[in-house]
Amino acid sequence: MKPAPFDYFAPQSVEHALELLHEYGDEARPLAGGQSLVPMLNFRLARPAVLIDLNRVPDLSDVTTADGSVSFGAMVRERAAERSPVVQERAPLLAAALPLIGHEAIRTRGTLGGSLAHADPAAELPAVALAGRAELLLRSAERGERIVEAEDFFRGFFSTAIEPDELLIEVRLPELPPGSRVRFEEAARRHGDFAIVGVLAALHLTDGVVDDARLALIGVADRAVRARDAEAALLGAKPGPGPFAEAAATAVRDLEPMSDLHGSSAYRKHVAERLVCRALDRAAS
Repeated sequence: MKPAPFDYFAPQSVEHALELLHEYGDEARPLAGGQSLVPMLNFRLARPAVLIDLNRVPDLSDVTTADGSVSFGAMVRERAAERSPVVQERAPLLAAALPLIGHEAIRTRGTLGGSLAHADPAAELPAVALAGRAELLLRSAERGERIVEAEDFFRGFFSTAIEPDELLIEVRLPELPPGSRVRFEEAARRHGDFAIVGVLAALHLTDGVVDDARLALIGVADRAVRARDAEAALLGAKPGPGPFAEAAATAVRDLEPMSDLHGSSAYRKHVAERLVCRALDRAAS
């Protein structure tokens, strides 16, 4: 398969990339790691007139810490983040998710910003952004910068709040309370496949009682879902089968997952409930 013809640019600065996006608007597509976009080009599911390759742009691959958060440039490679001591020590939600993304070869090229901007409802990183209450820094040549909360960033299937002339520059992930326990559970056909359903859970306990809870699900809607009501149900509870089962039932109560060749809507909902219980149990243990 070959992509449809397109014009190719390889800017060497953020400013030049933004100028190109401003000039070509929705006719252009930025290229980060290419692990999702290149197959879409080859199958002609995406047919941009202009491709803007970000791989020569500096200053988008830094990992920094400040003011209780960890910030990632949009071009940080998933494998580099997976190996980063900063991620292991200060971003446990991301550390739990990264090994589940495809295979090492995919993670070596794939980028954090590219995955978030692609917004696949079965991808792990949108769950990290939601459970971590991330802030996403967007920039345009004409309007400057704006920050979008993760809750407002994902709009639907492969759809985000990024405007055609904007570029995702940075992702800011607030640190969890010290001592938080994190678990990411997935059901997939094979290792490296996209998850049929996935659940990211984080718990923090004080005196044996949950005082911070995070739950995000993938593969159950047209975007990753944060289970706010289930999080609220866990607050003040002691970890155990009863509270976890109640939280799991609450997490899936209003879900209407899609049906496809991998499973029916009812099957996905059942699996999601079981994975919530499992993720909470293993996070608490």
